[in-house]
Amino acid sequence: MNFDNLREKINDKLKDLDIFVDNIEYVKKGKYNFLNITLDKVGGIDLDGIVEATHIVNPIVDAEKITDDSYILDISSKERG
Repeated sequence: MNFDNLREKINDKLKDLDIFVDNIEYVKKGKYNFLNITLDKVGGIDLDGIVEATHIVNPIVDAEKITDDSYILDISSKERG
């Protein structure tokens, strides 16, 4: 799957929060499908930032209709090491 269009739309909506998409992947784990979207921000993203971003990202993903299969949307922040 190519997620360039989805990445562009999400980045456009999150730019005011200085948050950007680090990675998007669609994976099957067991019997479930996951759309994993990893977000990043200089200095990291706290839990409130992830919640705010999720409210913005969810309707974008719904509008894109990336697959007819059911999946779980998993939005997380990039780990800091």
